[in-house]
Amino acid sequence: MTPIGVTRSAGLLACLLLAACTSTDAVLQPSALTTTEQPPAVQTASLGADFRLGFDPVVGATGEATQPLSARLSSLAADNGIPLATPGGAATLSMKGYFSAISENGITTVIYVWDVVDGTGTRLHRIQGQKQATGGSSEGWSGVGADTMEAIADETMNQLVTWLASRQG
Repeated sequence: MTPIGVTRSAGLLACLLLAACTSTDAVLQPSALTTTEQPPAVQTASLGADFRLGFDPVVGATGEATQPLSARLSSLAADNGIPLATPGGAATLSMKGYFSAISENGITTVIYVWDVVDGTGTRLHRIQGQKQATGGSSEGWSGVGADTMEAIADETMNQLVTWLASRQG
């Protein structure tokens, strides 16, 4: 092969590798955002006796969509030994959730971002991801079922527990 052919081949290979790195396929797959590893257990004592986690009202999602999300988050917090602040009560850390439901070609994807903030409102951590709604052919929030929102709660709590555990050590 001539030096020009080698240069062209190397250039083509570099373009193919770059295209593979910028593909949006992995971005749209929830599996690209999650792991199958179980998060480390959070030891309640390490959080402090006065620790309380609060959840602010979710922005962007319907009340119907947030009900199964809230129920699952409460259940998972209890399962992980994370005490929750009462509504309107003082929280050591708060979760602020921002959600969008985007429909394209009959598939609805929920995009979510949670900011974990301290008592002064300073963001300490961000949890984000996306999940394709299962079943239903409706668009927007009407196409998002309880199972999708519960799966988002599972992913959210796994990431939160991992982050809280990393702060303890």
